[in-house]
Amino acid sequence: MNETIYITGHKNPDSDSICSALAYAEYKNGNGNINAIPVRLGKINRETKFILDYFGVEAPKALDTIRLSVEDLHFDKIAPITPDISFRMALELMKKNNLNSIPVVGDKEELLGIVTISDIIQAYIDVWDNTILGKSKASIDNIIDTLSAKPIYIPDQIKEFNGKLLVLAMEPNTVSNYIDKDDIVICGNRKDIQNSALEKDISLMIVTGNLDVEDDIIKKAKSKNIAIISTPHDTFTTSRLIPQSIPVDYVMTKKNLVLFDLDDLVDDVKAKMSQTRYRSYPVTDNTNRVVGLISRYHLISSKKKKIILVDHNERSQSIDGLEEAEILEIIDHHRVADVFTGTPIYFRNEPVGSTATVIASIFFENGRRPSKKIAGILAAAIISDTLLFKSPTATKTDKVMLKRLEKIANLNVKEFAMEMFKEGTSLIGKTPDQLLSEDFKVFTIDEQKIGIAQVYTMDPESLKDMKADLLSLMQKRIETEGYTTFILMLTDIFEQASEMIVVGENKELIAKSFDKQIKNNSFYAKGVLSRKKQVVPPITSAITNLEEI
Repeated sequence: MNETIYITGHKNPDSDSICSALAYAEYKNGNGNINAIPVRLGKINRETKFILDYFGVEAPKALDTIRLSVEDLHFDKIAPITPDISFRMALELMKKNNLNSIPVVGDKEELLGIVTISDIIQAYIDVWDNTILGKSKASIDNIIDTLSAKPIYIPDQIKEFNGKLLVLAMEPNTVSNYIDKDDIVICGNRKDIQNSALEKDISLMIVTGNLDVEDDIIKKAKSKNIAIISTPHDTFTTSRLIPQSIPVDYVMTKKNLVLFDLDDLVDDVKAKMSQTRYRSYPVTDNTNRVVGLISRYHLISSKKKKIILVDHNERSQSIDGLEEAEILEIIDHHRVADVFTGTPIYFRNEPVGSTATVIASIFFENGRRPSKKIAGILAAAIISDTLLFKSPTATKTDKVMLKRLEKIANLNVKEFAMEMFKEGTSLIGKTPDQLLSEDFKVFTIDEQKIGIAQVYTMDPESLKDMKADLLSLMQKRIETEGYTTFILMLTDIFEQASEMIVVGENKELIAKSFDKQIKNNSFYAKGVLSRKKQVVPPITSAITNLEEI
């Protein structure tokens, strides 16, 4: 079975992050020995949706955490039983599957209870009550199966087994003193004993030794609506086996059940298990359908999820639970940050305008050609991240890769870029919360937590009426999320400039790092388009120098 590897970009994903994850998954799956799954850590923005729809590519599934959940474990995938199943059958199933317990379900496969070997053995040891078959509502089918019996006569409307269980090993005159109405009797082929039992209006006669039953006895049983079955076992074995026909419903645990869902985190499961002493626990899906059993062994034998990071290498931008996963690779084009690994990994970080450029290079370097759709989304990601080479992050390598991808995708780059930017920068219907969240990254600089959101637009004037609400929300984010500073870049693609809106500490210092004066929490930065290359470096230098003073 191929190992599963998740490939993900950063939180609040942009087009480069999503497209790079999809493309690298195609590349890795082409090797044939892994199951690479592209995932995303947030909603897809308008531009990215346009790209995926344009090339007919399905969006990656959303993933909230890389922490292990019950679904990731190799727990026992066993078929549950119904409450009418006999002790004997339940024991055979547990023995066959090497289980200590088994879940019991209803008609809709919903969990009703759980039965353990201990439950059955304890009930079997304690079964001195000779009316147990009636109390447990044992069925004739269970009795026949448990005794490997054959039916001699079964009435259409069989009597309930409300009497006691008797072995008839006495003289007829003595026997009649012990038999009561609706009793279940075990006997041989002595006709006088059988007649005495039928006269007492019993509910069931069990004939041992596979012996024949005479016609007149069968006729008399029919007239009295009394069932007769014949078992190959001797009397002793029959009397020992018959309690095993009791249905598991009689002994199963129904209340205060401890169970887990498929999406429960392993850490939470461990904590809950530590407070109980059961050997196995039922596992249910989101419809409450039982899918298996989990035990402490499965937790001990669990392995970390494997992950590849693209377009980021900073923990604050990555998936929840990253420290519990095994990072295999990092493909990026940003500064080297603070992702730590326990073992050496493949780390490729190039000073180019887009991670898509790096991934396209990996395809071509290895003699591989991306599919037409993947070539299209890689090209779109390069166009997006370099602003069609207007961004200072753009390099010759980006242009070379775009040329090669353009041919494979049969794409008119200029026409496509205009459509994409028009769709991606439309602010119609967007709220301040959406504007601050869609393309947002957190950077830690000398222990200062700085949030930077970027909004691309072809019409910056459309945001004027929203500025007060944006400032208010930015201040609120500082207070609730613990940012030292929150910056919003309103980037005008045509003018190739950004209005920098700053809230929090060091506002003046940040403006000064661009040789600007801040007014009403804002300053205009001509030529500033890249958060990575033109904003983070001068801020880092200014804050670092301030700390040294």
